[in-house]
Amino acid sequence: MFSTLDFSVIPLALPAIFKGLAFSLELTLIAMIGGVILGTLLALARLSGGKWLGRAAKFYVDIMRSIPLLMMILWFFFLIPLLTGQPIGQEKSAIITFTLFQAAFYSEIMRAGIQSIPRGQVNAALAIGMTYWQSMGHVILPQAFRNMVPVLLTQTFVLFQDTSLVYAIGATDLLKAAENAGMLYGRTVEMYLFVSLIYFAICFALSMLVKYMNKRIAIIR
Repeated sequence: MFSTLDFSVIPLALPAIFKGLAFSLELTLIAMIGGVILGTLLALARLSGGKWLGRAAKFYVDIMRSIPLLMMILWFFFLIPLLTGQPIGQEKSAIITFTLFQAAFYSEIMRAGIQSIPRGQVNAALAIGMTYWQSMGHVILPQAFRNMVPVLLTQTFVLFQDTSLVYAIGATDLLKAAENAGMLYGRTVEMYLFVSLIYFAICFALSMLVKYMNKRIAIIR
């Protein structure tokens, strides 16, 4: 079976493959940064003690975590243009959807990180005149981020794997680029095998980084 495979077309397909990889990495990076920022705000809202603010944040997180990502991608891509009357485009739609969706998961990670910090530090910050938001920004969040770095990285390489779902709306990510190249050169299986190795290499490298960060944080503690 393997004797029929021909990987000689891979060099010809590399420009298209790298372009798809670039979008997958761009989508991962933007969704990670936006998701962490929005997720942190959601976590702070849930822990602020504000009745309606906390409920609104919890509702958002629960809704996002209850709907499959693929369905969110399709809903946003097809329904938003119907509501606004303006096409949004595959790549922009993917970036917005992933950011909003991942924020719910990063929120839970950050909430756990904040709650891992002794409550006495919050009380001490409030006792010297800081507001709730100042105590979080200057005292709690820096420690919470340090504690949660391995978990945040783990969620990020899950996010990178999920970028292949934008294939459903025709965005040219790594997987879509492989399919296009495979159809162009008549070597779809070879292209899929090649990008599988790329996914594995990136995710394996991130998993090694997570293990390293876990050891570093254990030493600091």
